[in-house]
Amino acid sequence: LDRIATDYFPTRVRRRARETDEIFSARIRRELLRERGTRDALSSALTDLTGRAPVLFEPARVADTGAWNGPGAYGAAGAWGSFALPFQCFVTAFRPQGTGIAEIAGWNASAGGWGGGRIEYASLAMIAGQVTDADIHAAIADIMPAATIAWTRISN
Repeated sequence: LDRIATDYFPTRVRRRARETDEIFSARIRRELLRERGTRDALSSALTDLTGRAPVLFEPARVADTGAWNGPGAYGAAGAWGSFALPFQCFVTAFRPQGTGIAEIAGWNASAGGWGGGRIEYASLAMIAGQVTDADIHAAIADIMPAATIAWTRISN
């Protein structure tokens, strides 16, 4: 499975820590058959990766900006748009919730940490199933069509 993933997705699809063959195989199949180049494809890819739906805004899409006598009231969608920005979108992707290391807390937190209980040196490699910001950027780049721009913000 690792060789198949490397053949089809040289850098983007890698086996995660403690990921079983069944889950990894399902993830490879999902990526092989994934729709590309659409708003729905971008939303589903980021939702699959992080477990949280992104916020997408296209300045040239009337449904995102609102219009006079159009879908929604003028400006009601919450942002100004422009037809001068074709083939661009703004993406707010969210990191997965619930990542961390069990029984280890942050600085001076009640569950542990400096001055509050159990202390342990930890690294990011200790977090199982971790999704990095680079993984999120790679997923966006893989879905977006050529000659388009996705202005991306990653948030907690």
